[in-house]
Amino acid sequence: MKYIIVLGDGMADYAMDELEGKTPLEYADTPEMDRLAKQSEIGLVHTIPEGMSPGSDTANLSVLGYDPKKYYTGRSPLEALSIGVDMKETDVALRCNIVTLSEDDVPYEEKTIIDHSSGEISTEEAAELLKAVKEAFDSEMFQYYLGTAYRHLTIWDKGDVVPLTPPHDILTRVIGEYLPQEPQLRAMMKKSYEILVNHPVNVKRKEQGLNPANSIWFWGAGTKPCVTSFLEKTGKKGTMISAVDLLKGIAVGANMKNIIVPGADGTLETNYEGKANAAADALLNDGYDFAYIHVEAPDEMGHQGSRERKIKAIENLDERVIKVVRERMEAAGADYRMLVLPDHPTPICVRTHTSDPVPYMLYDSTDLQNKTWKYNEKEAKASGNYFAEGHTIIDYLFSK
Repeated sequence: MKYIIVLGDGMADYAMDELEGKTPLEYADTPEMDRLAKQSEIGLVHTIPEGMSPGSDTANLSVLGYDPKKYYTGRSPLEALSIGVDMKETDVALRCNIVTLSEDDVPYEEKTIIDHSSGEISTEEAAELLKAVKEAFDSEMFQYYLGTAYRHLTIWDKGDVVPLTPPHDILTRVIGEYLPQEPQLRAMMKKSYEILVNHPVNVKRKEQGLNPANSIWFWGAGTKPCVTSFLEKTGKKGTMISAVDLLKGIAVGANMKNIIVPGADGTLETNYEGKANAAADALLNDGYDFAYIHVEAPDEMGHQGSRERKIKAIENLDERVIKVVRERMEAAGADYRMLVLPDHPTPICVRTHTSDPVPYMLYDSTDLQNKTWKYNEKEAKASGNYFAEGHTIIDYLFSK
C-alpha cells in the first residue's frame, strides 16, 4: 500500500453571496474531487490545537502527525532547516519578509501595508534587494539569509523570542501599532525602507506596474527545533514535495526526502504536473511509502483576497495534481490511500488564516465507497466524521 497527502494550503473558506452562497471549494469546477468523493470518506479535522495560532507551521506539523504542542518552537527555525542554517541553541530565527508598504510622504509608522508578498516577487529580484539589506545590517548579532521569493531569514545571536505580527494578518492597515517593540528590530525595519524604496529593482518594478518590495518585515520568531524522524515515528519512508521553505524545513527535521521540482514556486503558475509526477515517481519507482504534495497557491490567493484566483488554484489542484496522481497510480496497478485536505482556512473575507476545522477526503483504491456527496466544507460537516486532534489523522491514513 502507498500513501499520499495532497495539501491545498488555505483551500478552505466561508460561504459567499458572490458565489451563490457557496465557498470557493464548493463553487469551483472540480470533477476529479467530485468523482473521488463518491468513493471516499469525507469529514472535518481540527488541525490547530486550542490556544495556538492558525499558521501553516502548526497546521502542517499537525497533518504530518507531529503534535504542535510538543514539537513547535516557531516557524522561522523550521525554515532555517530548509535553507541549511545550523542554528545554535542560543539563536533565535526570524522570518524576514520583503513587503510592500505605501510610499506616501508620511513617517514610516504611518505607512500602510499593501502586500505581504511584494507582488509575488521572484527570488532573483529579492536576492538583489536582500544583498543591499545584508550590506547594511549583517553583523555578529544579526545574519541575513536568502530564502525563496519574498520569504527570507534572519538569525539573531543570543536573541529573544519577542512578539511579532505576521504581515499577512494586517493587510491594508497602518503599521505603527504592529511594529516590534524591540528597538533593534524596529530600527532595521525602518532603515530598510530607506535602503529599498529607490533601489533599481524597485524602480523597474514600479515602471512595470508591479508592487515594489520596499521594506523588510520580521515575524515568526523561534528557537532551534527538534522534530523526530518520520520513518522512526511512522515506519514509512516519506518524501516532501513543496516550493515553500517551511515545508522543506519540516521535512529536513523529520529526515524526509525533499524533492525539488523545476518551476515549482508557490504561485498560481506553479508546476502542478511536475509535483504530481514527482510524487508518483517516488512512490512507484524509488521505493517511497508516502508522498506529501503541498500546493501553496490557494493560500496565496486567499491572502490576495481574490475569489477568482483562489477558485482557479483549486481547479488547478484538481485537474493538474489529483487527477495526474490518480491516473499514474491506476496505470501502475498500485494500491494506495490518498488524503486530500487544507492545512487551515484562508478566507477571502479576512485575507488571513483562521482556526476553523477543515474538510478532508480519504480515498482508498482497495475499499471504494458508494456515496452521493461531494468534497466541500458543508458536506464534510454534514457527514458527522470529525477528528478533534489533527495530528491523529495521519495514523488513520496509515491504519490500512
